[in-house]
Amino acid sequence: MRNRNILWLLVFLLAGGTLWAEETRIPAKGYAVFSKEGSFQPYTFTRHAVGEEDILLDLLYCGICHTDLHFVRGDWGEEPYPMVPGHEMVGKVVRVGKKVKKFQVGDYAAVGCMVNSCGHCGMCQRGEEQYCETPGGRILSYAVPDTFHGNEITCGGYANNMVVSEKFAVKVPQDAPMEKIGPLMCAGITTYSPLKFTRVKKGDKVGVAGFGGLGHMAVQYAVAFGAEVTVFDVNESKRQDALAMGATKFVNVRNPEECQGLEHTFRVILSTIPAKYDPIFYVNMLQTDGELVIVGLPATENTPMLNTAALVILGRRHVCGSQIGGIAESQEMMDFSIKHGIYPHVEVIPVWKIDEAFEHLQNGTAKYRYVIDLKTLDQTPPKK
Repeated sequence: MRNRNILWLLVFLLAGGTLWAEETRIPAKGYAVFSKEGSFQPYTFTRHAVGEEDILLDLLYCGICHTDLHFVRGDWGEEPYPMVPGHEMVGKVVRVGKKVKKFQVGDYAAVGCMVNSCGHCGMCQRGEEQYCETPGGRILSYAVPDTFHGNEITCGGYANNMVVSEKFAVKVPQDAPMEKIGPLMCAGITTYSPLKFTRVKKGDKVGVAGFGGLGHMAVQYAVAFGAEVTVFDVNESKRQDALAMGATKFVNVRNPEECQGLEHTFRVILSTIPAKYDPIFYVNMLQTDGELVIVGLPATENTPMLNTAALVILGRRHVCGSQIGGIAESQEMMDFSIKHGIYPHVEVIPVWKIDEAFEHLQNGTAKYRYVIDLKTLDQTPPKK
């Protein structure tokens, strides 16, 4: 009888071993903050089980976005702690659910700001999951209740792994420069999408306000689309980088003489500015029926105000905001970026330098994108 039971157990594991594995929560380790004033500390936790349509990624790299800083510091309101940030992830597929069709074990995938959505509302059906209309339907990568998994708080990519629906992962070729891929899922798609929906084309005059993590991606895409690009920033040290990336002009907005004569110049201006500023300054530079698209998100206390009277006086200039992009467009962006060699300028850091990177973000001395090498989770920090 005992031998028969062992035999049946072996048959069960061979026949249903995948299902058995999918019902097990996934151990994870990463770096978290435990309060808005706190520093990052090692943190162990678990992720929800690998479902039938999920994949498990061994994460390789994760970018550090200015949004991470805002979340960690509670700049947009009260947040849940402990918090594992990170929404610019890339990794290797090490397990797939039994209904997964898009990925196989050994593939590489990137994950961005969303890990799920309702899938059935009008916006989801249009492939714009970032604007999911169902309350609680769009699930961000971290610091929100996951309504599809018992309202557990999502944990992001400052960690060694990620479990995500295959529908919210983007395919990455295995020969891609993996350390540069993660930021494409936020800085990349956030700037690619508005340049696409404003139909930027060859010969258009395009302005990019702010030349940081988002702005330097916007310049590369706009140049690739054939536009004539002008960069606006307050940091003179970025002038040569902007020109090297293909911008035809750099305007230091702290020098009034450089801003003269730009009225009615641009068909599209993309504002990536994460600080307080006057949007009308840029609206005034638009052509009639030109578009100012705002993608930068300052802290609540620094949110710019829009002078509606000035909008009326200036006439038909359009102002709108834009969030990331849907998954199909994110895949399009990824393919376009790799084909044209458009990548973020990155500085790869170990996990124990996250606090230092956040400090640079806070005081404005960060240059483009920090990317965490997640292999360093298994290394011992050097003694101070």
